[in-house]
Amino acid sequence: MAIISRREALSLSLLSTLAVAGSALPAQAKSGAQIDDEVRETLHQFDLHIRGSRELLAKSAAVLVFPSVIKAGIGIGGEYGEGALLVRGRTFAYYNTVSASVGFQLGAQARSVIIVFMTEDALSSFRRVNGWKIGVDGSVALITVGVGGSIDTSKIVKPIVGFIFDNKGLMYNLTLEGSKISRISR
Repeated sequence: MAIISRREALSLSLLSTLAVAGSALPAQAKSGAQIDDEVRETLHQFDLHIRGSRELLAKSAAVLVFPSVIKAGIGIGGEYGEGALLVRGRTFAYYNTVSASVGFQLGAQARSVIIVFMTEDALSSFRRVNGWKIGVDGSVALITVGVGGSIDTSKIVKPIVGFIFDNKGLMYNLTLEGSKISRISR
């Protein structure tokens, strides 16, 4: 039986992670029109499954939607997704989100992320920074849904709130901390 060094183990783990992530990520970058279509569908699903979401978005300064954030890893993991910032319902700019993690993890999963800027100040702070990092440049309060799958918009007082969900609904006990969001051209 061969013994491998830490460096070899780390290299093997990194290569495995890249292989899993590479198979989960699209082969080419999406166009602006493709992202816009996916954003519309994600917001439609959000509205269907979460009562009060339409009112929340109507009160907001802007909403950043990542229709599909792919997380993959074997020991070392990574996440990537592309989305759009909507101001008053129109696409203002395109962004990507990237993060890395270390720890026990195996496999790949996809989820949608919606970040809602409730104030103009929060939106301005976000737009001023290239490479906005959650937890450093701004804090995002993740929202859980109350009884009956609804949002009580009168109780949302944080300037930036977020939702993470998959095809089964909102996901709990997750974090966006450490995710870096950068503007991209499409």
